[in-house]
Amino acid sequence: MSEEIKVQEEIQDLSNVVVLKKGDTVKGKIVKLEDNQAIVDIGYKYDGVIPLKELSSVQIDNAADAVEVGQEVELKIVSINDNKETLVLSKRAIDSESAWTQLQEKLDSKAVLEAKVSDVVKGGLVVDVGLRGFVPASMVERHFVEDFSDYKGRTLRLRVKELDREKNKVILSQKDVLDEEYEQGKKQILAGLHVGQVLDGTVQRLTQFGAFIDIGGIDGLVHISEMAWHHVEKASDVVKEGDQVKVQVLKLDPDSERISLSLKATQPGPWQQVSGKFNIGDVVTGTVKRLAGFGAFVEIAPGVEGLVHISQIAHRHIGTPHEVLKEGQEVNVKILDINIEQERVSLSIKETEEAPEAAPKPERQPRAKEPVVDIPASQSLSLTLGERFGDKLSKFK
Repeated sequence: MSEEIKVQEEIQDLSNVVVLKKGDTVKGKIVKLEDNQAIVDIGYKYDGVIPLKELSSVQIDNAADAVEVGQEVELKIVSINDNKETLVLSKRAIDSESAWTQLQEKLDSKAVLEAKVSDVVKGGLVVDVGLRGFVPASMVERHFVEDFSDYKGRTLRLRVKELDREKNKVILSQKDVLDEEYEQGKKQILAGLHVGQVLDGTVQRLTQFGAFIDIGGIDGLVHISEMAWHHVEKASDVVKEGDQVKVQVLKLDPDSERISLSLKATQPGPWQQVSGKFNIGDVVTGTVKRLAGFGAFVEIAPGVEGLVHISQIAHRHIGTPHEVLKEGQEVNVKILDINIEQERVSLSIKETEEAPEAAPKPERQPRAKEPVVDIPASQSLSLTLGERFGDKLSKFK
């Protein structure tokens, strides 16, 4: 081969050599995965590597969490050294560039995107959106979440809340998506409800004045007075969060989107339990609930109060029930009468006690007899007129 032809071939080979430099964008295929890197063929004279930190914008444990063998990827050259045949590439850099553009479009259009939770950190969740995205704890759910440990690996539906490229800050919210869906569904649910309807629900949260119940995508309030037929101090005495309950719709206000519910309306009433449980003549233990001038109201079963008339409180005469009774006191009472339809029970305290024995009357002392004086008949009249009335007659002489 002549020298001229050889030189021409070398020049042609040099013209076909790909020249790469730092910052170039290339495409390649993943050919091998290792724990801390991925090997990629970009059609160069030697393969390149993608370190773990350059595979994803979020922290990952191994390369398989970000890519798989055979996957085609777009990469940016981080460094190249032909003498040492080292080529370092970054998938993260390319993903970040396109992610900023896509996220800005999502922010402007308020579109919903999906992202997987890659880590649980203090104050919220880290998600992979091509960038490191952060979901604050208050923006994860509509309700308070105490422990997020089981959220890792979950896919969330998110809306972009804030972007700051200079600070590399991406804030997202799932709560916004859930709130919007809740408002849309609430109107549909309200339209299908009616007073008196009995529904299955889940206790969502407790307050001082009652409990909020989820009845299928919308919350209704069970006021503490509607928790049970007996007096309830606090809602937690009856239910706890997460309980499955049956409730009845008491009131609907579509304008304010408020629903009033009742737990006790779905349960047997106290007076329904009286029938067959109590009979006239029974002696039972009850609690004094209220005192009035005419008597005392005594609770003999939860929600069932009977009246002890003042005449039936004690065997002795009393001016007011307060003389012998006080609220909260336990007493034995005898059932005198029951009227289920009118929800009335007449009770007696004194008939559960023995009447005190009557005090003995004092013996009457006999009157002392005057001495009998024998007077002759002939002198009896003169004695009577003279001795008995002589002093008075002398005044008229």
